[in-house]
Parts: sequence; structure tokens; C-alpha cells
Amino acid sequence: MNLPDGHPVIVFDGVCGLCNGWVRFLLKRDRRQRYRFAAMQTGTGRGLLLANGLDPDDPMSFLLLDEMGARTDSDAIIAVLIGLGGAWRMATLCLLLPRVLRDPPYRWLARNRYRWFGRKRTCFLPDMTQRHRFIGL
Repeated sequence: MNLPDGHPVIVFDGVCGLCNGWVRFLLKRDRRQRYRFAAMQTGTGRGLLLANGLDPDDPMSFLLLDEMGARTDSDAIIAVLIGLGGAWRMATLCLLLPRVLRDPPYRWLARNRYRWFGRKRTCFLPDMTQRHRFIGL
């Protein structure tokens, strides 16, 4: 996988209220501007999902592409938090819990995300100061 400018890419659901909140959370805390973002509703996002075996029409996970490859579910969440550095590296402790126990709650949340957090009519659009961090716009 060729990462844009060597930056990890997060493919997220651009119309999901929870997913948009996650992206805003990361934009605020990723002071090194490590991550790039692609909404799964864009051609780029759809292509990345398909290339990594995920259905862009029934997304149950977001996708992290980094130097380690493609990661989904709780592995992706933990890796992103660790990548923020600082105290966020404590997320490493979550890896002590086996994936078989971490992923079912993640998938349960993913299945119910629209019901609990809402669905937007349009994809999240960054402001001009953050636009360079989004690919496929």
C-alpha cells in the first residue's frame, strides 16, 4: 500500500454521527498531523475498502492503513490511539485482552451506530485548515 506522503490513512463512514465525532476527536488530538482521512462514500474510500476485502455498501468497520498493513475493528482503534502518542499510548494495555473479546463489542457498536448516533445527509467536510488531511475529496 502506498501511503500518501507516508501518512497512515483512516477510511471512515462520512455520514455516521459517531464516525464523524471520531474524526473530529482525532483532528483535535493528532498534533503531529500523522493521519490522513478518506470517507468511505468517496471513490478513494470505496476503492481502499474493496482492495482490503471490506464491502463499501455494508461497512461494519473503519479501516486503518499504515506501515503495518490494513487493520480493522478494535485493532485499528487501538493502533490509532497509540499513534497519537503521549498518554494515548496507554491504549497498548487493551492488547492484553484477546481480539476474540475486543471485537464483538466493537461490532455491536458498529451495527447500531446509525440508530444511536444518527446518520447525516452528507459526508463530513473538513474546514480549510484541515482539508489537506483528507484524500479523495
